Amino acid sequence: MDGLLRCSRYSFGPNRLHYCGPDANRELLGYIKSGAGDLGLETLMKAFKTLFPYLKFIAGANGIRDPFDNKVVEAYWIGNELLETIEKKNFYRHLLENHELKKRVGVKAFEEITDKIREGAVPHHSFHVFNIWKRTGHLEREHTLESMDNCRISWGKVEIIDGPSIIISTEPLVYSEGKIFLGTPINKKITRNLESDFDIEQLKIGDIVTTHWGVPCETITAFQVLTLKKYTLKHLKLANKTI
Repeated sequence: MDGLLRCSRYSFGPNRLHYCGPDANRELLGYIKSGAGDLGLETLMKAFKTLFPYLKFIAGANGIRDPFDNKVVEAYWIGNELLETIEKKNFYRHLLENHELKKRVGVKAFEEITDKIREGAVPHHSFHVFNIWKRTGHLEREHTLESMDNCRISWGKVEIIDGPSIIISTEPLVYSEGKIFLGTPINKKITRNLESDFDIEQLKIGDIVTTHWGVPCETITAFQVLTLKKYTLKHLKLANKTI
């Protein structure tokens, strides 16, 4: 799967709920079903006003011309070595200028975000979900525990396959004593509704899948699980400093 199509699979969940991106969910689904991207899909993905600036920033910081390069897409949604090349001052400027976060979240909240950059925050999807309390996209409202759990990229092991439904074992977000953390694994039912020919439709018991807003996105390796969990825990730890 190329980076553009891979990115569309991660973006489908919030887009179908009208949370972010253009009002073109049928077109997006059509591309996913066909398993092929083109300039039309690229145009759709560039209309995601939070996502695309992050991809462009990660690519530029690593000397990569295509923001939809597979490694760039993986860096943002799952995590990889591209995130470790990001200079703190450049990440700060990106949030200040490209996302205009100081205007959107206020001076005090932006100062807290700046402190987190100093402490090691990187431009991973989990950073934005856990540490920028206002949901971006079409709904400018504060996150709840439930919305954060749905908005972050989760992962889970496939335990049961029942046609379009699968049961995965996954660690939910839990709030206790003023902190958020990953809880004891639970079984969660999700539906495969993308009807794509990619491997997400040929799942096997024991496979590990990522999910975003209740939609399974792709199967990932054990190493990718460790990487995704590392960045998730990093940004949860930073979030807990200002809860």
